[in-house]
Amino acid sequence: MSTNKLSLIITREFLIRVKKRSFIIMTILTPIFIAALIVLPSLIMTLSSGKKDQTILVVDRSEICQPFFKNSEEFNYKFDPTANVESIKKDFPATLFAMVEISAPDSMMNVSVSAHSPKQLNMDAKNQIERFVQKALEDSKLKRYNIENLDQILKDVRTEVSVKTFTITEEGDEKLGMVEIYMGISYLLSFFIYMFIFMFGSMVMRGVIEEKTNRIVEVIISSVKPFQLMLGKILGVGSVALLQFFIWILLTAGIIFGVQAIIGMDKITQGSEMAQQLSAVQASGELNNVMAAMPKDGSPMGDIMNALSAVPVTSILISFMLYFLLGYLLYAAMFSAVGSAVDNEADTQQLILPVTLPLIIGLFIMVHTFQHPDSSLSFWGSMIPFTSPMVMMARVPFGVPLWELALSIGLLIGTFLLMTYLSAKIYRVGILMYGKKASWREIIKWLRY
Repeated sequence: MSTNKLSLIITREFLIRVKKRSFIIMTILTPIFIAALIVLPSLIMTLSSGKKDQTILVVDRSEICQPFFKNSEEFNYKFDPTANVESIKKDFPATLFAMVEISAPDSMMNVSVSAHSPKQLNMDAKNQIERFVQKALEDSKLKRYNIENLDQILKDVRTEVSVKTFTITEEGDEKLGMVEIYMGISYLLSFFIYMFIFMFGSMVMRGVIEEKTNRIVEVIISSVKPFQLMLGKILGVGSVALLQFFIWILLTAGIIFGVQAIIGMDKITQGSEMAQQLSAVQASGELNNVMAAMPKDGSPMGDIMNALSAVPVTSILISFMLYFLLGYLLYAAMFSAVGSAVDNEADTQQLILPVTLPLIIGLFIMVHTFQHPDSSLSFWGSMIPFTSPMVMMARVPFGVPLWELALSIGLLIGTFLLMTYLSAKIYRVGILMYGKKASWREIIKWLRY
């Protein structure tokens, strides 16, 4: 009988929220927003550019910078060391985008550079000018040392070093990895857990306050036990969270692939050999040959794809679902206790801080964990149940021993059961308390009942 009542409460909480207009709107808009964040930056970088052939007048009094200025698609540099700067500033020609004045060099071979334009100079033009002048001054200063074959020496000395990282499996095989990819995965998953716990935990708290304010809880409590009501509310909202999360994943993937099909994969990642190969594979439908189409010659894109193929996707997804669910259940129990102790959302401020503070601390430890996944702080942060959902997910992509995962999950489950028991005692008394803001002293008394 009690199981039937619990299932009825879960169903009620689920249907109430799923039928809300806000749920439908957020479920549709969020994937669009996420897909836009993924697609738009690539499109903007690829398709957008400034006006072509804009003229910049360079008044080079240093007599050393002109050879280092190179025209681009956007800017053409015109040189006139005798131009009257003051006259041009008073009546700035419409044909000029900007005017750059370079002073004569001082005793240390340094110059001052000033740019004048009708509108604020954009960052691209500013960076180009700085780069050209800097190269000219460096070259001029080096020539003062009268070193033979200086250009060839500098060319021979200039060396770029790229470290390839390999992880050794238990079978002794090597897999190429990229720490940047693992850091990105760690950040996204940890931040998603933080966001979802806070969002859906707050939803539980607001639901308790709303029912308490409307006196609906007085009717419900006559038929079920307070603990069943609290647990049903937590599980009902949790099922809403899971449903919304899976819809977000499917819609986001669908939107991204739809955009690729409409405008072409090559326009999103134009100029990439990898993108052209992927487009050909998708067009022919030979999805099983995707990895065969990847570059294997040590190119940057090939290294990225090899590193992605080495990511333990299954273990990461399983860990994400476990820590998301357990983290939500732990904090939802505490949020429901806070909601039952107040009459309106404005009164939650003094009680909500101890609940949200561990979440915020976990977020800060998570940032540290990206760079030091095996440090003492990262280890203990991934063991303490109030911070482990975020911190452990920041460690999982880098590889965590199975015993640490088991211990962390065991502690999280035990703390969830304890907090559910304590929160139920607060909830049992608090939901029937009206007209008085509960203090910490009173809440402690409720725990002793």
